[in-house]
Amino acid sequence: MSLMVQEIEAPDARAAIAREVLEALPDWFGIPESREEYIRDSRTQPFWAELEGGAVRGFLALKETSPCTAELAVMGVLPAYHRQGIGRALFSAFHQYAREKGYVFLQVKTVREGCYTSYDQTNAFYRSLGFRELECFPTLWGGQNPCQIYIRNV
Repeated sequence: MSLMVQEIEAPDARAAIAREVLEALPDWFGIPESREEYIRDSRTQPFWAELEGGAVRGFLALKETSPCTAELAVMGVLPAYHRQGIGRALFSAFHQYAREKGYVFLQVKTVREGCYTSYDQTNAFYRSLGFRELECFPTLWGGQNPCQIYIRNV
């Protein structure tokens, strides 16, 4: 499979891509208010999409959390394309951008391992990219979704 990751600059295109992908991932983005917040925020964040013939297969958005830290704010790959290298390709674009901008750390938040099978896969994916556990906030997203923060050096 040929992968084509490109930065998306138009706010409306960012939001449309985020909506298309996130609505196809109810196991991860099934809370409507949270999903809408990700979509809204993606309009103003550095944003990459993996496209094939103009069709979206996945995306990633970056959020600056401090002058030295970039957060992988939201990422999604359509279910038909999981485990085909798209997430890694999107992360590579994000990582390159973070290096060029001079960030020192990268972070990502997800639901702590052991709560849901789908998030166990997500945790394993982030660890495979070199992220390590920093801290868990058990009630940040409510008691059913303990927030695990991972970090890594750029």
